[in-house]
Amino acid sequence: MAILLNNITRFSFPSLSPIKASPLTPPLSISCSISSNNNNINLHNNESSPNPKKKLSEQSSWEAKDSEGNDYLYKLGKEADNMNIAVGARAGVIDPLFAGNFLGKDLCHIVKNYIAHLLNVKVPLILGIWGGKGQGKSFQTELIFQAMGIEPVIMSAGELESERAGEPGKLIRERYRTASQVVQNQGKMSCLMINDIDAGLGRFGNTQMTVNNQIVVGTLMNLSDNPTRVSIGQDWRESDITNRIPIIFTGNDFSTIYAPLIRDGRMEKFYWQPNLEDIVNIVHRMYEKDGITKDEVGSIVKTFPNQALDFYGALRSRTYDRSISKWIDDIGGVENLGNKLLKRRKDKELPVFTPPEKTVEALLESGYSLLREQQLIMETKLSKEYMKNIDD
Repeated sequence: MAILLNNITRFSFPSLSPIKASPLTPPLSISCSISSNNNNINLHNNESSPNPKKKLSEQSSWEAKDSEGNDYLYKLGKEADNMNIAVGARAGVIDPLFAGNFLGKDLCHIVKNYIAHLLNVKVPLILGIWGGKGQGKSFQTELIFQAMGIEPVIMSAGELESERAGEPGKLIRERYRTASQVVQNQGKMSCLMINDIDAGLGRFGNTQMTVNNQIVVGTLMNLSDNPTRVSIGQDWRESDITNRIPIIFTGNDFSTIYAPLIRDGRMEKFYWQPNLEDIVNIVHRMYEKDGITKDEVGSIVKTFPNQALDFYGALRSRTYDRSISKWIDDIGGVENLGNKLLKRRKDKELPVFTPPEKTVEALLESGYSLLREQQLIMETKLSKEYMKNIDD
């Protein structure tokens, strides 16, 4: 996936400096807070504010910290798995109607939206990143947010339905306005990201279309057409202008979504599909500390073709099984496992776990084991045994 950060260098902004402040221009040195007891607005300087930084989204994994207080997602990407986010953009691999003639080559969607008032073109508000399962779409996107210093507001497809009619549509508008407040109050770029959008809005077979599905689609279409006027129920006011906030979807199959929502002009489509070289590079970074060479990684990938990236992560994880079983025996067996893990004294250490030695043979053995599990699920189909009266 072509890194968004690299595309910022393609834009020069000599015309930005003489532009006068507009109602949408965020005051970088001033933040405002509204008391819940009254309508008084307090202005104070950000530098002298004693208030700690407030987390904007409990769902964003890149805000998590490890035991040492370091950024967990950045550390994970840097030390273990892939940090190469400039892969997967393959214009020409797929119909340009879906890959996009511009964003399919270079992901500059966020930058275009933040300078939309300077461009004499219509900029789509939504970017849809789609591709196969387990290919790292959400993970790579959050790495991009980290690299660009973006504070995203994250939603999942599970929030697009509710027992109350209209609740998910209102929630989307509230999250959109929250992202706008990040820009206004903190002077940081933000975006609204909805993961697995097709799982919440897609039509599969005879699935029922609910009122909330229709309201959510209508809300997103309205945001695309009027990104600076967003109401959450209050009376419309001429001065109530919202910052333009880019929206990013991830999903597997956008053809299941209501067609007018994904049409050109509202949504740019980006096809995320790493090729063989990309996959080898990513998996090599995953196995780099294990002493596995790039050629050996290439042979493993070719042995198990047409597998998602998470297959190779699961393959590496499977090699730990025997060592973990031995470690369980060392701490007293399965009978005492709960007491040893959860009820031990704080000053009492667990036996040291020794990771297994990674070899190509062990990785291949784990891979064949995973492959047999996949084939068993596809061939057994126990549901047919339980419901024999259903025709094939």
